[in-house]
Amino acid sequence: MGPQGDIHYLIDMTPESINNILMKPTYINRICLVILAIVGWYSNACSQRILTLEEAIATALQNNYDIQIAKNDSLVASIDYSYRNAVFLPTVNANAARTFNNNSQRQTLADGTERKSSGVRSNNLQASVGLDWVLFDGLKMFATRDKAAALLEAGTYAAREQVINTIAQVITTYYNIARQQQQVKATDVQIRLNDDRARLAQYKLDIGSGAKPDVLQSKVDLNAQKALKMQQETLIGQLKQQLIQAMNSNIKEHEFDVPDTIPLNNTIALGDIQQSLEKTNPTLLMARSGIDIAKYTLKETKAGMWPTVAFGTAYNYSRTINKKVLNTFSTLFNQVNGYNYGFTATVPIFNQFRVRRQIRQDQLNIRLQELNYDNQRSVTGLAVINAFKDYQQQQKSLALEEENIRLAEENVNIVFESYKLEAATLVQLREAQLSLAQAYDRLITARYNLKLAETELLRLKGDIIK
Repeated sequence: MGPQGDIHYLIDMTPESINNILMKPTYINRICLVILAIVGWYSNACSQRILTLEEAIATALQNNYDIQIAKNDSLVASIDYSYRNAVFLPTVNANAARTFNNNSQRQTLADGTERKSSGVRSNNLQASVGLDWVLFDGLKMFATRDKAAALLEAGTYAAREQVINTIAQVITTYYNIARQQQQVKATDVQIRLNDDRARLAQYKLDIGSGAKPDVLQSKVDLNAQKALKMQQETLIGQLKQQLIQAMNSNIKEHEFDVPDTIPLNNTIALGDIQQSLEKTNPTLLMARSGIDIAKYTLKETKAGMWPTVAFGTAYNYSRTINKKVLNTFSTLFNQVNGYNYGFTATVPIFNQFRVRRQIRQDQLNIRLQELNYDNQRSVTGLAVINAFKDYQQQQKSLALEEENIRLAEENVNIVFESYKLEAATLVQLREAQLSLAQAYDRLITARYNLKLAETELLRLKGDIIK
């Protein structure tokens, strides 16, 4: 019975029979404990839950730090927007003051009479409520209100861009894990081939028809593939950590697994990506918002050249109590209260050309924002074309590599059978195996690169969050 049969035999045993085995000599106990450990590890590995791409994206949208920061910035703009109409409202302020005095006084009258006293105490209470209402400021308040809406729009686009970039990062990392898992499977194929080759070389050596170098080289190649598999498994663990970081999740890398399949979309058309790109790409939308914000800033500055008309009113209360006075005509108690109102107009005449200078700067800023938008539109358009060309090239590469893998597998089978019959050398078999390994690498890379090209096209379009 082989190793695989031993494992199935042990799995089918009852707890009593397993306990009886464990009571036997130490050597057998150790073998059984090792097999049980392998079975337990295998069961735990099989119990790992599968993390779907949708679940990974949903977790990232909820927990990712960069998205939370972008949303927070957008919330700041939304708060300003919710108070946008406050610029039309008046300001109301209340003031109150209580003053206590303790003075020494000395007076000399016109007839030469001199009066002096110390400890002259008094207290004064003052209170007022004032209202100031700007009725006209060159339409600056309207520009400020509209600017708040443009700032909110820009914040929304910034948050959307961060969401799109985060989703693209999650997709890239997720399928990179799947890619590496496919690489592990391809390495397993090489390990089996090398293992069969090593056993065959040993068998030939035992019957006198083989050579010792063939055995040694086969074992070296087998160990090399095993080392490569360990490196690939380490890389999978690192990529899982990157995915966990992007999701900002407390899940552990050994608690989940990712399917090793990479679904592909081969029906993307360039026209569909380019259509309405300016309305879906968040970077272009932000650049457009920058132009609107700059225009509203210019309107605010131009308002400084117009007069400002305001209405003001106030209610005042004042009370003074003197404990002692030197002059008989002075009051011991004085109280004044009442209200006033009126209009004020401020006409700018000369302010060292500050407004004119600022207007010219704002006009240049508008031009700068327009140039930035045109440049961004050109860069985005070129990125779409290049991404689509890469998408097409990867499609062709994948079709070619799918054909190559079939040829390489058939070639390995033929050479291996020939090697069994001593009609092929070890060098020929190694070359066939190397060709198969390279074909697997290119095929897996082509699949992953096609997925990257597809993801990049959808990211540029802004439709990746659908």
